[in-house]
Amino acid sequence: MNGRVEALWLKRAHRGVMDATDHARFVEDKGIADDANFGRSKRQVTIVEKEVFDRISTDLPDVAPSMRRANVMVSGVRLKETRGQTLRLGGVRVRLVGETRPCERMDAQVQGLTSALDPDWNGGAYGVVLDDGVVRVGDDAELEPT
Repeated sequence: MNGRVEALWLKRAHRGVMDATDHARFVEDKGIADDANFGRSKRQVTIVEKEVFDRISTDLPDVAPSMRRANVMVSGVRLKETRGQTLRLGGVRVRLVGETRPCERMDAQVQGLTSALDPDWNGGAYGVVLDDGVVRVGDDAELEPT
């Protein structure tokens, strides 16, 4: 079963505002064009699961997925323990490098968000871009077979 790209965000500056967008240009070995993390070596793209936010919003109703400060939100793809796997977003592949650990900045937005995102890779994953291309909200999202 394929998942789906549910949302995309670009970060204007480090620690800056996250802007929602309907598409983003991914650049091989660089990240996402116009994002503050463009050109980083390992943490070029951050990804979260819609299902995690659906689950935690029952206890934290003021939480919004953009508070996680990730670039991509997917549904139908479980990110837990995916280190080393490849995630396809539309026509672009991202090699998942590791777990995105939540930081204290999460609780500054909603008290309890850090602990809600801490277990089981709930904070998402990060990775490096393997292909040039444009990813759009609504594109398919799936882990490639290993």
